[in-house]
Amino acid sequence: MPRVQVTEKIVFKFDELSDDAKEVARAWWRESEAMYMSDSEFVIEYAEWVAAILGIEFSTRSVGLYGGGTRQKPCVYWSGFYSQGDGACFEGSYSYAKGSAKAIREYAPKDKTLHAIADSLAEVQKRNFYRLVASISHRGHYYHSGCMSVDVEDSGNPYRDIGDAGEIVTQAMRDFADWIYDQLRSEYEYVMSDEHVDESIRINGYEFDESGNIA
Repeated sequence: MPRVQVTEKIVFKFDELSDDAKEVARAWWRESEAMYMSDSEFVIEYAEWVAAILGIEFSTRSVGLYGGGTRQKPCVYWSGFYSQGDGACFEGSYSYAKGSAKAIREYAPKDKTLHAIADSLAEVQKRNFYRLVASISHRGHYYHSGCMSVDVEDSGNPYRDIGDAGEIVTQAMRDFADWIYDQLRSEYEYVMSDEHVDESIRINGYEFDESGNIA
């Protein structure tokens, strides 16, 4: 009868590792798991709620599902983080949203950036009879706010000279795109933080060798 060779392997839980080994384990998790854990869709969903308050509606596009079929996904594009050209942009439309300045303060009372965007849009709409509308599209190969083309006009008279209103609305749309990027970056930094990585490793019960390599 052939002999069965048994090899024993000593494994360690994360908290049993040395500090150097923990760094190896964290690096493994960040490379293999973090992109799946980063909840960017939650951030975009939150941005949709905020956009609606401001009078912005994202365009949507069809994306395929693993099991077949399609679903609609907001046309919010981004790349990141920490490289030249990184940022976020979106496609969609804008029109006046009554009471947006008050509503945004109720929804996000501490977010001064959103307050400033809402105030800017409210003020320029007031000067233009609340008839300004805009279409927003993406241009170029990068995904940052400067890649957005914003066409602004008076919905009641498209040929009326609206003065500097076009620049003001355009800047507000780009400021909002930058705000979206800031939310995405904050989520990414949270997911990549030692605290979150350590807790994720513990919850999943991963085991490692003495050097911190996955067992």
